[in-house]
Amino acid sequence: MICVRFRRSGRRPDYPRLGGMIARGDLVIELGHGRTAEIQKEILWWCEAAHVPVIWTTQVPESIAKHGIGSRMEFIDAAMGVRAECVMLNKGPCILDALRSLNAVLKCMQAHQPKIISRLRLLHW
Repeated sequence: MICVRFRRSGRRPDYPRLGGMIARGDLVIELGHGRTAEIQKEILWWCEAAHVPVIWTTQVPESIAKHGIGSRMEFIDAAMGVRAECVMLNKGPCILDALRSLNAVLKCMQAHQPKIISRLRLLHW
């Protein structure tokens, strides 16, 4: 569910109990597969413009938390989580491994992508 309130005035809104949550499964049901990636990005833009925190909840690393081994898509989801203020993890017996993996991916991505605006950094070969 996304709850966003915009103001027309130039001052920064202060809504401590307002936030956005991006859950891809819900978006696919509502919009279909074709527009999910586009709408995820738009939600991030809207929330950033409104100074509203976002929780990223798209199966970030679910397989690692449950089985100790992650899939490629989960790491891509984890990398996209750098655009949000919070990344929600699923529970499981290997949750510490999932936290370590998520932390490593987010630390690496912070140099490339703070929030929704991309920037290039020096590549270390």
